[in-house]
Amino acid sequence: MMKKRVFATLLAGVLAAGVLAGCGGTSSSSAAKESETGAAQTAASTEEETGAAAASGEKITVAASAAPHAEILEQAKPILAKEGYDLEVTVFNDYVQPNNVVESGEFDANYFQHVTYMNNFNDEQGTHLVDAGDIHYEPFGIYPGTKKSLDEMADDVTIAVPNDTTNEARALLLLQDNDIIKLKDGAGITATINDIDWANSKYHINLKEVEAAQLPRMVDEVDYAVINGNYALEAGYNVYKDALAYESKDSEAAKTYVNVIAVKSGNENSDKIKALVKVLKSDEIKKFMNDKYNGAVVPFED
Repeated sequence: MMKKRVFATLLAGVLAAGVLAGCGGTSSSSAAKESETGAAQTAASTEEETGAAAASGEKITVAASAAPHAEILEQAKPILAKEGYDLEVTVFNDYVQPNNVVESGEFDANYFQHVTYMNNFNDEQGTHLVDAGDIHYEPFGIYPGTKKSLDEMADDVTIAVPNDTTNEARALLLLQDNDIIKLKDGAGITATINDIDWANSKYHINLKEVEAAQLPRMVDEVDYAVINGNYALEAGYNVYKDALAYESKDSEAAKTYVNVIAVKSGNENSDKIKALVKVLKSDEIKKFMNDKYNGAVVPFED
């Protein structure tokens, strides 16, 4: 019995060796193919993981107005994704919270305001926001309300204007440029209705101070309205087609009221903020602005 068991064991070993030798003789190329396939799968997997990492890369959170800012940012998303950044945009409908959430650190940046408003906000609220990049300019316009032409301008007409300090001043300057009112000497980008020189104004108008976001809704209740560029766009207006008068794109206002990427002081030189600004100032985004907004949004040229 013992001899039979030993012989069986030896025979099994010889058969097994023969089978393995046979596989080895015919599978050297097969093994190579399997190795190549495995390497290719590994490479493909690595590439997919790299792409996924880029798509879900370092996050950039931006608070923005709906139009044109959020729309412009949406165009920047795929460009930034290729560079490994995940741009997350949240729309706000006022001019206060977007600054507060950047000041608190909840958001990396905001894109809704011009630099003059930002500076004034800092002065009034004690915030520490800085301009990380000048992106575009939106001409202010005087829009028709119940009256459809500036030829109908007369004493006692009612004109709605923004009620925040910097945008009200901008509206008053536009009214002065169109010979509707006269501001006192020295009144500039901080002018208020108290700076109107009524004695030397052509018309004695009524000014209705309204929150900027509400101005487009007021056009049926007033004779005219001076509307911010972004809120005019949101309401479906184009400043060159619908406004009765507007700021010139080569005016001092273009520099004074350039829309910026605002961040908390100290963050303006971070890699992700630099990447965001670079994309927003790229030829691709400039072309989008020009094509979509037809002059209502003007790319800022340094």
